[in-house]
Amino acid sequence: MAGDTAFAAMRLRDAARGGDAAAQTTLGQLYLDGHGVPRDAAEGFYWFQEAAHRGVPMAMNMVGRCHENGWGTDVDVERAAAWYRRAAEHGLDWGFYNLAHAHAHGRGVTHDIARACALFARAASMGHARAMYFLGHYHEHGLSVPVDVARAYTLYEKSAQWGDYRGRCAWASVLAGRGQVDDAVALLQAAIPDAPSHFLEPLSGALDASPYPALHAIATKIRARGRL
Repeated sequence: MAGDTAFAAMRLRDAARGGDAAAQTTLGQLYLDGHGVPRDAAEGFYWFQEAAHRGVPMAMNMVGRCHENGWGTDVDVERAAAWYRRAAEHGLDWGFYNLAHAHAHGRGVTHDIARACALFARAASMGHARAMYFLGHYHEHGLSVPVDVARAYTLYEKSAQWGDYRGRCAWASVLAGRGQVDDAVALLQAAIPDAPSHFLEPLSGALDASPYPALHAIATKIRARGRL
């Protein structure tokens, strides 16, 4: 299997060197992740740039991600936001989502919650599961929009159905509040493998405070797996 992956990477590299923008984008991701090639963020960044300049929206988004996180290049949140904007202008859901986050936190652009909400809404309308969760959060807590708990819950449910760990946990909380504990447990068990430790720590605390032993057991399982 490893040999097959390396061979596929070699073929992609040949196509990328020949100017195939789709191959360049995929090769950039392989280098970033270390799949079939040695992990090399700088090489990944190079190929994302090549594809971005050939008009590939996802490559534009990934150039932004590299600038935001310092993957193969210096951290530059203003450049990151500019690339997210370009990706969004090309209609990419991830472009809208990442630009929304930039505005939500004032990273490289103005801190503008209303603008962030509008961008999350645009990405959510395109089926972006993470954006659905954040848009739900904005509606639940009245962040730049009127409080609309019913709308928030609908978005959490959709986000969960599309597999986002935040959406699964938010919808699990709603179901637990309705006494549907078994369904909540199933959602949490599905969410935990994808969730980072900084998310799991407060989650385990919230589960400890629940009146349901089945949810306490989930918190214990999180800690037993050494995820915190």
